[in-house]
Amino acid sequence: MKAFIIILALSFTGLCKAQTISTDDKLHFGAGALISATTYTIVYTTTKNKKKAFWYSLGASTLAGLAKEVYDSGKENNKFDTGEWGATTLGGLTASATISLFVGKNKRNAKIALVN
Repeated sequence: MKAFIIILALSFTGLCKAQTISTDDKLHFGAGALISATTYTIVYTTTKNKKKAFWYSLGASTLAGLAKEVYDSGKENNKFDTGEWGATTLGGLTASATISLFVGKNKRNAKIALVN
């Protein structure tokens, strides 16, 4: 009986409409990540400040997404798409957070080794 219920449940999964991510949203995510990673690298190499690099890179990707959506909404038959703006911002957040986790680890490990 359990096997029958499992087979029946799995047979209906093909009928379900799941939320899908459009190709355009994937491109926005990638563009946000690229803008954020580039900005993070430039700001961090200039200032050596992780917090400033994180916030500037996140802000750059957010502003780039906002600017593109404002530009697109000015075109005929287009509207401001908050989903695409969110995808760009989320791409920026992902890149900023990931880079922030791995930048500056060598200095911290070197200080811990000197103490021990």
